[in-house]
Amino acid sequence: MDESGDSGQPQPGAGGTDPAAPENGKPQRPREPGGGLLMGRPFGVPVYVAPSWFLVAALITWVFGGQLERVLPELGTARYLVSLFFAIAFYASVLVHELAHTVVALRYKLPVRRIQLQFFGGVSEIEKESETPGREFLLAFVGPLLSLVLAGVFYLGMKFVEPGTVPGVLLAGLMISNLIVAAFNLLPGLPLDGGRMLRAVVWKITGRPMSGTVAAAWVGRALAVSVLIGLPLLTQTGGFGNNTDDISGMDTVTDALLAAILCAIIWTGAGNSLRMARLREHLPELRARTLTRRAVPVEAATPLSEALRRANEAGARALVVVDGHGDPKAVVREAAIGSVPEHRRPWVAVSTLAQDLTDGMKISVELSGETLLDTLRASPATEYLVLEETGEIYGVLSTADVERAFVAAMARPAA
Repeated sequence: MDESGDSGQPQPGAGGTDPAAPENGKPQRPREPGGGLLMGRPFGVPVYVAPSWFLVAALITWVFGGQLERVLPELGTARYLVSLFFAIAFYASVLVHELAHTVVALRYKLPVRRIQLQFFGGVSEIEKESETPGREFLLAFVGPLLSLVLAGVFYLGMKFVEPGTVPGVLLAGLMISNLIVAAFNLLPGLPLDGGRMLRAVVWKITGRPMSGTVAAAWVGRALAVSVLIGLPLLTQTGGFGNNTDDISGMDTVTDALLAAILCAIIWTGAGNSLRMARLREHLPELRARTLTRRAVPVEAATPLSEALRRANEAGARALVVVDGHGDPKAVVREAAIGSVPEHRRPWVAVSTLAQDLTDGMKISVELSGETLLDTLRASPATEYLVLEETGEIYGVLSTADVERAFVAAMARPAA
């Protein structure tokens, strides 16, 4: 199964991508890549193996080992070593699938935070959205395409080995598994690669990315229900080549459990895609110019009570500490002001409540949308000094104000 994603729009399965999503309706600083064992950094992108991979590798080893016992009984217990090699080779194929997404993303200058191999495949966490439907289509299509190419390579390899041998069985298994990965990911519903391709097509026709996301997400939900109902029926009716007389109660339970897990992954991924699309549609509403509080400059030794009096007279809601030349040096923290009892404010200098300015705390008044959020994430702080293009002080931007605006934007329905 493949999960391809971008800038917060994940897609599940044997390959995929997932961007940094907000949590609890608030903009969050992206987590550092992690979540497993670091295997390497191809193309500068860290590749992690999640703990859940070891579980599925053990499951593949056990299931494939049982099949080898029927095909190559002479292997004995060594069949599990062969099965383990198959599990590793299969996930190497998944990694190639993911690297295809990654290479195209980097080609289009879309940053990739990490690749993670996990229970049901892999995820390529792409942090930005494609700029055009054509790029979106290609970015999604290359994963299944590489899986098909790998299936062809393994098929050609079968021509050079004797059927019924260990190499022959391994190559046949890898060919079939890559065909399944490609076919499954080409299903036209989010969060699968085929869903992203459908999204790109609808985007191209309507001119609106949101329309493409809505269409592909609802198709994805329909696919989830189809998997939940159809997978157990297929296995019970011999749709996968099973003899219905041989189907045990345990097989039925296993098929139903697998169908439920796949359904949950697809349904959840489709819902996440809708939420992220709504977020992206409202992100332009977040503008530093409209969210910034008016500020008054005060010198470091100014008593807090006097500074607040000046702010009230000017209709300002923030204080900036400046030097004798009027250059900004620090921002007075709102939380620190609230912690000082009113009767002590004439005796407390604003400098004792201020946070010294770093370069990351100085932002342009023209920032908006995702660029604004990325800038704040890069240098976490409670307040930022907002400057005009000329370098003059425009005001102070509070993280709390950005969070409130973010939540309000998310609460409004998409146009």
